[in-house]
Amino acid sequence: MNGKRIYTEKELFNKYSALCAGAEYCCSDILKKMQRLEVSGQLADRVLQSLMKEKFIDESRYSHAFVRDKFHYNRWGRVRIQQELRLKGIPQRFIDEALEEISPEDSYTTLRVLLQKKLPSIKGRNGYEIKMKLMRFAISRGFDAEMARKIVESDLSLGDGVDD
Repeated sequence: MNGKRIYTEKELFNKYSALCAGAEYCCSDILKKMQRLEVSGQLADRVLQSLMKEKFIDESRYSHAFVRDKFHYNRWGRVRIQQELRLKGIPQRFIDEALEEISPEDSYTTLRVLLQKKLPSIKGRNGYEIKMKLMRFAISRGFDAEMARKIVESDLSLGDGVDD
């Protein structure tokens, strides 16, 4: 024997329903886990369908949880969150619906706080260089470039000689 374990549909359903009962997962997450076990495509599809039918996997619910977690705990912006959800194969309608939870005011406040915390660690020869580094940081976190520019230009105190 090659040591590869063969799982039945019921065993896989029980295994992944228990996993999904403890945390939110999307179809692509569970599919990747099944691929690591070398589960055949047809069997994996049947198990996924059963998990969705029994509401252990719900892409809409997953999207909302993902948006809340990534915005509040990881401090990601809308662009980054949307990109990550797309990579997971989440339908755009669920992404749009979940992103409505993030108000423009919350995004602005979160980004302003992030940039204020980042500012002391930024080194630059002049104000322009510091501003550009802050802008790149904001964009890498998935925030809107225009919002970042507005905060960097008007809300941050960059000190003397830095407003060049």
